[in-house]
Amino acid sequence: MSRYFIELAYKGTRFSGFQKQDNANTVQSELEKALQIYYRHIIELTGSSRTDAGVHALQNYFHFDVPDNSLTVQSQKDIYHLTAILPADIVVKSIQHVKDEAHCRFDALSRTYHYRLYFQKDPFMDDRGWYYPFAVDLDLLNQYADALKAYTDFETFAKRNSQVHTYNCNILHSLWTQTAGGCMYEVRANRFLRGMVKGLVGTMLRAASKKLSIDSFTAIVTSKTPTSADFAVPSKGLTLVNVSYPSNSFMV
Repeated sequence: MSRYFIELAYKGTRFSGFQKQDNANTVQSELEKALQIYYRHIIELTGSSRTDAGVHALQNYFHFDVPDNSLTVQSQKDIYHLTAILPADIVVKSIQHVKDEAHCRFDALSRTYHYRLYFQKDPFMDDRGWYYPFAVDLDLLNQYADALKAYTDFETFAKRNSQVHTYNCNILHSLWTQTAGGCMYEVRANRFLRGMVKGLVGTMLRAASKKLSIDSFTAIVTSKTPTSADFAVPSKGLTLVNVSYPSNSFMV
C-alpha cells in the first residue's frame, strides 16, 4: 500500500462541513466523488481537522491509501484533473507521497485559524467575514487573548455532544490585530474542540463590550460551563489557514 496526503483549499459557504455526513453535502463527499471519477476506484479518505458548516480553509488535508500497482498517482497531472472535476469552491493544492505510517490527523503539530470582522458593510466581505458595526477595544481583547495561553482545559468552549476524551488544548499563539476596515483574531493550537474558536471569539467580544476585567474573563474560561460562553458568531468569518506537520512527514 502507498499513502498520500492531499491538500485542499475551499470556500465553505455551501457545505455542511469538511468531513462526510449522512444526507449532507460536504467537502469530503465532493472529493471522494471526484477521486472515484478520475481514478475509477473507490478511495476512502481520512481527514486532518474538522471544520463546521460554512467554515473556510486555505489549507486542510486528507490522506488516502492505494494498493501498489493498482493505480498511478502523478501529482501535477492529477491535481489539474481533480481540480477540474471538483466544484469551483474546492481546489486541490498538492498530492504528496508520504510514509506508510504518516497520519494527517494525529501527526499534525498545530492548526491555525483566522476570524475576521469588518466594520462597514462590504459586499465583497459578506461571505468571508462578520459585519460587526460596533466599537472594538483591541487592547482589552488582546488582554483576554493573551490570558488564554495560560490555560489548557477549554471545556467552557466545547459544544455539548463533542464526543471527546479530553478538553485539553495547548494554545500556542493568540492575538487580535487591526486590518484594513476591520480586525482579525489569529489563534494557533495543537488541537481545537468542536466550536471552540467561535466560542473564543464570541466570548471575548461579549466580555469586551461589557468591559469585563481580566479576572472576570478568566473566571468564564475556568468555569467549565459552556453556557457561560458565547458561540453565536457566524461561521463565515472563520478560516482554517494552516495545518502544520513535522518536516519529515512528507518524506518517503
